[in-house]
Amino acid sequence: MSRKFYSKEHLHFLLYDVHHVEQLLKIDRFKDHDVSSFNLFLDATEDLCKEHFLPIFTEMDRNEPQVVNGRIKVHPNMRPIMRMLGDGGWISCGASYAHGGNQLPTTIMMATSFIMGCANYSVTAFPGLTMGAAHLIESFGSDALKHTYIPKMFSGEWQGTMALTEPGAGSSLTDVVTSATPTEEGYYLIKGQKIFISCGDSDAVDNVIHLMLARIEGSPAGTKGISLFVVPRERITENGLESNDVLTGGIFHKMGYMGAPIAHIIMGEHNNCRGYLVGEANKGLSYMFQMMNEARISVGLHATSISTAAYYAALQYTRERLQGRPVTEKDPLKPQIPIVQHADVRRMLLFQKSFVEAALSLELQCCIYEDIQKNTEGETSEKYKLMLELLTPIAKSWPAETSILSTSQAVQCLGGYGFTKDFPLEQYFRETRIHAIHEGTTAIHGMDLLGRKVMMGGGKAVMYLMQEVMGDIAQAKKYEHLKSYAEVLEQKLGQVQELTMKLFGVASKEGPVVFLSDATLYLELFGLLIGGWQWIKIGHVAAAKLLTNPNDKFLEAKATMVGYFFEYEIPKTEGLFKRLNSDTRITTVLDEEYLD
Repeated sequence: MSRKFYSKEHLHFLLYDVHHVEQLLKIDRFKDHDVSSFNLFLDATEDLCKEHFLPIFTEMDRNEPQVVNGRIKVHPNMRPIMRMLGDGGWISCGASYAHGGNQLPTTIMMATSFIMGCANYSVTAFPGLTMGAAHLIESFGSDALKHTYIPKMFSGEWQGTMALTEPGAGSSLTDVVTSATPTEEGYYLIKGQKIFISCGDSDAVDNVIHLMLARIEGSPAGTKGISLFVVPRERITENGLESNDVLTGGIFHKMGYMGAPIAHIIMGEHNNCRGYLVGEANKGLSYMFQMMNEARISVGLHATSISTAAYYAALQYTRERLQGRPVTEKDPLKPQIPIVQHADVRRMLLFQKSFVEAALSLELQCCIYEDIQKNTEGETSEKYKLMLELLTPIAKSWPAETSILSTSQAVQCLGGYGFTKDFPLEQYFRETRIHAIHEGTTAIHGMDLLGRKVMMGGGKAVMYLMQEVMGDIAQAKKYEHLKSYAEVLEQKLGQVQELTMKLFGVASKEGPVVFLSDATLYLELFGLLIGGWQWIKIGHVAAAKLLTNPNDKFLEAKATMVGYFFEYEIPKTEGLFKRLNSDTRITTVLDEEYLD
């Protein structure tokens, strides 16, 4: 398959010109790397994807995993791919040297994950989950757990998962009931069920290592009583692996992203499922938040990946598909033109391109913040931590929600063909829908943003972020074609501050139910403006480079994208401002019977 599935030029432009990833080389942890080693790893990822990920993109969708004799069978290529990812260092690339890793920055690691997601999101889930689970053990596990599990996970022989959701406890982790009973042998007996466990069982690996939330008997109620355990599908004995009383109860047949199985697992049916405590008892949720927050950035990134691949598939089609003539052409004997020349098709393409390029910039921005926060101390670390936490619900949810619209427009570009399985667009449309659901629904992240994040650190998180944004606005004002857009963004940021203060007044007068009732719309508003910030940032960098590279089409295109985003997307904020400033309450006072 030779079709373009992402823009290497745009990715490198963001990494090196916009976000200056080379600044991370000053950090001691990354000092052994250089730009050349970063590029080698990115290029190797692209080669791997072209050779192994793209060719099975459609096959994994058409031949979804099945439970056979109590085990989930996945695409046969996944087993050798997992070994390749292990041998090539992709699973361990961000880990410390002490644990066999390569100490690559998160930013480069996530850039490679972006390329993989553009090629085949289902494949990408397997190593991504393993990486996150191994990192949890590396961060909080005992030396024995690290020695036992990390090497096999990094080699691609064992799969990692995060096991949170239960039949009676979806997003509400307060209601987790899986139990953990201590024994004199040092392990706990685990009993319960978990559902929607991505890659929760498969024959691509020899063992599956669940990082699982459970309650130790006698622990406090609610989230304060949740602990984290390593629960392997098979446990290690002197004679090799044996069953750990973890059964596959079934597989969920999904709308999309079918190549990665989503399992229902049952623990302790024979009262012999052993779990091994990670860190301290009753601190499991705080530990799991490390993997959850990493996963939230990853969700936004992979929504962007899927939309990116859909965009390039649509672009290729519109350049090749001949239909119609210019609206001013009345002669039916004149040749038809490629549909990319029709204004409305260009509008749909511009929407997609403006979204995916800004969204990728936002995800890389968050990764830069994470690399700095984790590897510095004091006020610097606090500043980047606060900005990262503030941006996380936006970086997860704005791309996830907009990707649904973007891939839909990609389908629309193909007309009736987009609705068929002859082209990949319908698959991309189905595959991206999960991102607004998993790792916290959009509503949860809206409440997190408005109810907690905007006032985090006594308002310091917003203050630090606004300083960053205003710095880019000041740079953009130096260029005539950007000045008016920079001023629009500045004005709307002021409106958001006024709106936020008004909403906190609502909270004190009318209570949290009314205050949070439109939190999803607040998140949507914030997301559009953060997207505008990314285009202002990209725009002024491109404008500066054009001074020494005149007539560079790639750089000139960035100015077009800034214009599109501010002329077509930013105006959508007006309706959101009007609704969020309204004192009319509908959703909180509606009689439920009116929904019949």
